[in-house]
Amino acid sequence: MNLLDPQGPVAAANSTILVDSIFIMLVIVVPTIVAILAFAFWFRASNTKARFQPGFVYSGRVEMVVWSIPALTVILLGGVAWIGSHQLDPAAPVPGTGSPLRIQAVSLDWKWLFIYPDQRIATVNTLTVPAGAELNFQLTSSSVMNTFFIPQLGSMIYTMNGMVTRLNLRADNEGKLQGLSAHFSGDGFPHMMFDVNVVSPLAFPDWVAATAKSDAVLNEDTYTKLKQQGIERGRPTYRLEDPRLFDLIATQHIPPGPGPELASGAGRPHSGGHDAR
Repeated sequence: MNLLDPQGPVAAANSTILVDSIFIMLVIVVPTIVAILAFAFWFRASNTKARFQPGFVYSGRVEMVVWSIPALTVILLGGVAWIGSHQLDPAAPVPGTGSPLRIQAVSLDWKWLFIYPDQRIATVNTLTVPAGAELNFQLTSSSVMNTFFIPQLGSMIYTMNGMVTRLNLRADNEGKLQGLSAHFSGDGFPHMMFDVNVVSPLAFPDWVAATAKSDAVLNEDTYTKLKQQGIERGRPTYRLEDPRLFDLIATQHIPPGPGPELASGAGRPHSGGHDAR
């Protein structure tokens, strides 16, 4: 989950902003540290050349340096953040090759549900996407607020019950990445990790076809069981019975979960569906 090893254009832009901001701040930090050491050395007790000026009160030159450099730094940092935040609007298109892939993500206690409405499949704690394609995420929560984050693809974004947030990403290179929740949501929060498998555009339809053969079906009844608190140890896959399931969750036609509760079985493993591994 190396932030400085981006695997997509959004993460690359985030990394650039992070590095640029650090260098801009070092313009103040490094001279300040050097000045501290220089002043301590020059005004040491044994240096007879150092002038002691107990009557010194004010210097316009000193004030100009002390205030202008930090002010310019804040203006520069603010400009970088302002421009970057507008360029990296989560809902802004991220052009890619082929057709965009629509993915609906639901944060549960304590697992992630990914629905592919156009392919009529769903997965838990694993996300498979084709390299180079624009990924159109729609995100919501089954109970409490959570945060969806794939560090090497970029743009952390919140999931909230009764709301849908949008995020567009792209993965440029094949491989296995790691996603996580970045917002504490109860006892099982440390286990809210998910795999991100970036496959070739030719291999993605084969994965969809294989997943569509799962014996498990995702519908309202299955989802009601899935949203119960528990840690998912496997990577179950489902055939999607109703492509409107995400809309029913987001509009609360399906009642939301109770949220984290202290209970003896709060971290019990949950199992269901067909393991994708």
